[in-house]
Amino acid sequence: MASKILAFLLLFLPFELLHHSNAQSWIQSGFWRTNSVIAASEVNSALFTHLICAFADVDNSTYQLSIPSSDVSIFSNFTDSVKRKNPSIVTLLSIWAGQAQTYQSTFGQIPNSTVLSSMASQPSHRKSFIESSIKTAKLFGFHGLDLSWVWPSTASDLINLGTLLEEWRAAINSESRNSNKTRLILTMKVPYVPTLHSVSYPVDSIRRNLDWANVVAYDYYVSTRVNFTGAHAALYDPSSNISTDFGIREWTRKGLPASKLVLGLPYHGHAWRLVNPDENGVGAPASRSGLTSDGSMSYWYIKFYIRRFSNGAAKLYNATYVVNYYTFGANWIGYDDVETIKAKVSYAKEKKLLGYFVSQVSNDENGVLSLAAAQKDVEDNQNKRLLMIILLPIAMVIFILGFMLCYLRRWVLKSKGNESLSNSDAPNLQVFRFADIVVATNNFSIENKLGEGGCGPVYKAYDLWKDGKGMEFMDPSLDDEFSSCKLMTCMQVALLCVQEKPADRPSMLEVSSMLKNETAAMVMPKRPGFSIKTDEDERNNSGLQQVICSNEATVSQILPQ
Repeated sequence: MASKILAFLLLFLPFELLHHSNAQSWIQSGFWRTNSVIAASEVNSALFTHLICAFADVDNSTYQLSIPSSDVSIFSNFTDSVKRKNPSIVTLLSIWAGQAQTYQSTFGQIPNSTVLSSMASQPSHRKSFIESSIKTAKLFGFHGLDLSWVWPSTASDLINLGTLLEEWRAAINSESRNSNKTRLILTMKVPYVPTLHSVSYPVDSIRRNLDWANVVAYDYYVSTRVNFTGAHAALYDPSSNISTDFGIREWTRKGLPASKLVLGLPYHGHAWRLVNPDENGVGAPASRSGLTSDGSMSYWYIKFYIRRFSNGAAKLYNATYVVNYYTFGANWIGYDDVETIKAKVSYAKEKKLLGYFVSQVSNDENGVLSLAAAQKDVEDNQNKRLLMIILLPIAMVIFILGFMLCYLRRWVLKSKGNESLSNSDAPNLQVFRFADIVVATNNFSIENKLGEGGCGPVYKAYDLWKDGKGMEFMDPSLDDEFSSCKLMTCMQVALLCVQEKPADRPSMLEVSSMLKNETAAMVMPKRPGFSIKTDEDERNNSGLQQVICSNEATVSQILPQ
């Protein structure tokens, strides 16, 4: 049994350890916008598996995708540009919500697309949108499409969204069959929780039709909405449900597998102005910051600001929320730095998510955060490989040793059995081994293994049988008021089969006869072979012992004179 377990581990361990290191099963995605401060060709695409070009708009009358003429060359060259540093990169075209207005939500004023809402509400509008999106993606060389409709505003919008995804996926599948080309990837951004105004997102449709969902796990708090310093991308929050961990657990509880979720990593932060500079932790009273118009700041600008005002400044890491924040006087900035990014990548792996996406690539400072995220992935894979390198040889050695010991044990027992028999005793050799069959057939447990000095189980069985205490050798579960006589008969037959002298061992036919006829007289066994003990009485005794069984289960013994 142990050898089977080790063999299983030997086969299973390498695949299990390398499972999550497969590049195809882990998404490292990044959003890049056409108005970014760095060109697409400057992005270190080697740090990503997927890059998403943002954004294409939706025409408010035709509901077809619309790309400004000034951006046409950027979109058409995007895939080729990012493939220069990573030929295997996969690119997607992201579709923006279009013309926006605002509505009041839990967090304040959030943009809502009236264009997408109108598009999704009518079959003809959906058809126009879907056909143009597929055509545009193919025309500009993208491998997939991403919908950036994060905040549908009504229950009808959410229902229509589910229908849109069903029809969109069907059209993509159809196009792939007809063109005999690779099917387009379909993804969309979703909020950190699957419920909006007590109405759930179409989780079933998302699960069936999206390759994955990009979870917007940031902007929980901004200075234009709340009057306290908020951890805008908190992984955990001990005081509320506004956290990434809570949102991920809600999505999976609603039925969306973790393998369909890609975790958002923000490359930006939010700033507040403290009411009291001495009270500067997460949740401290604060007001809108004057550092930027809306308090948001890119990571590279935050690092620039910290370097410029580093004297007397405090850069802190809060492990409870898993956030970084920086204070200088009354200014307070919350953001994700290297240690936070690494912690979130580890979290995504621990929760078996599909991967992560960054928003947005151009907000990084010389690729510091993207490199940290990618290195964390590499470190985890190296640790798994190291574990396999250590454990696999150990498992192999244990397996080989176990196999050798098992083989040696069988060889020794076989040798000892052969030593007791001459070449002319071949028929009786079968009788000697038949003792095992007799015992097993009658649910009787005598191990006829030879112990050192004649003290093995077989000799213990003989001594108990000789003293009339044979039932003490039996498993109690085998005994009842009607079976003890049969068990004693089996025990006597088994002892006869392991006699030292071949002539004293019954033939196969005699064994069968003794077992069938419980009232027949049987020869009294002598001490089994290979014992260092002697029994003078037995050596001189050739009498019979008769066991008679009745319905009352009484035992009569005729002892020799």
